[in-house]
Amino acid sequence: MITRRLTPRLREALGDSPAVVLLGPRQSGKTTLALHVGAARRALYLDLESEADRAKLSQPELYLADHGDRLVILDEVHRTPGLFPVLRGLIDRGRRAGRRSGRFLLLGSASLDLLKQSGETLAGRITFLELAPFDALETRHLPLDSLWLRGGFPESLLSRDDDRSLRWRRDFIRTYLERDVPMFGPRIAAETLRRFWTMLAHNQGGLLNTAHLARNLGIDVKTAGSYLDLLVDLLLLRRLTPWHANLGKRLVKSPKVFVRDSGLLHALLGIGDKEMLLSHPVLGQSWEGFVVENLIAAAPEGVSPHFYRTSGGAEVDLLLAFPSGDLWAIEIKRSLTPKVERGFHAACADLSPVRRFVVYPGSESYRMKDDLEVMPLTELAALLQAVAK
Repeated sequence: MITRRLTPRLREALGDSPAVVLLGPRQSGKTTLALHVGAARRALYLDLESEADRAKLSQPELYLADHGDRLVILDEVHRTPGLFPVLRGLIDRGRRAGRRSGRFLLLGSASLDLLKQSGETLAGRITFLELAPFDALETRHLPLDSLWLRGGFPESLLSRDDDRSLRWRRDFIRTYLERDVPMFGPRIAAETLRRFWTMLAHNQGGLLNTAHLARNLGIDVKTAGSYLDLLVDLLLLRRLTPWHANLGKRLVKSPKVFVRDSGLLHALLGIGDKEMLLSHPVLGQSWEGFVVENLIAAAPEGVSPHFYRTSGGAEVDLLLAFPSGDLWAIEIKRSLTPKVERGFHAACADLSPVRRFVVYPGSESYRMKDDLEVMPLTELAALLQAVAK
């Protein structure tokens, strides 16, 4: 099993909190990680997509009370929203009896329903963690380009060849559109949502223009916005918000939108191998989104990701704002001889970041200037991870 970087945080959360929610897209490895961590705690596992396991919870208070001395893992817990008030009662009784942590590990494929339900019923009793697909630090033993092409979903990344990987991702997209999306949101025609998702893929890393998307789909702006919100809540899209500060500049206010997993991006665009990717118009935007996701995943807790752009042309691809107030400015280039444009230097003059980086696909780190460091993705991700510790 490839070790997940989230493992220590999950163990720590179970030691501190009575209930932990592990959120992430389907097939990102949540169940594997939960069972691995739960093995040391004699955990009881219930898959709420299984009729047999749902039948065990026909009287949930009685059944779960009988296993009050064990960690209970509830997979796909959004399927049984009525459980949350029961869990609150069991947690409160357990606290009075001295069991203050490690009671329930809840797994869910979206932030949407879980946040709504648990926010009302389990406030003060629950910790949220997000497990994304594999990232560059977890797969250093594999070629970085394989992770970029195939994405981080385990079944896709570890497939025997590119064709099998692409088939898996296409099936994954179809399953989400036909089965999972209707479960979480209002009924949406699968083909309409596929077209919407594909349009976003063609605009990878571009500024969001909801009105333009709505016109192309023949729907109203509010409906297009609800589609976007749903894909964000399903942890499949990222809205990267612009950095706003009182700088006396005319700042871009629209967010950038990325398909979070590069493998899904390539499947939506019909890109099956590296040669196709290298000749595709989305090449630079795909690399930018891949770098953005990996650096956000590696960043310490509390770091806020943004981009910066002014009407005058000053621009930073990724701006990491630390809780201390420090800023890291990161330029992303798909070139072995990266050159930094005037816009990046102008943005740095506006923002005064404490560190400035260029991420490129090479293997060596070097200084372009005294205050500008050129680094491979994995090295900068490792630096961010070290700061987190």
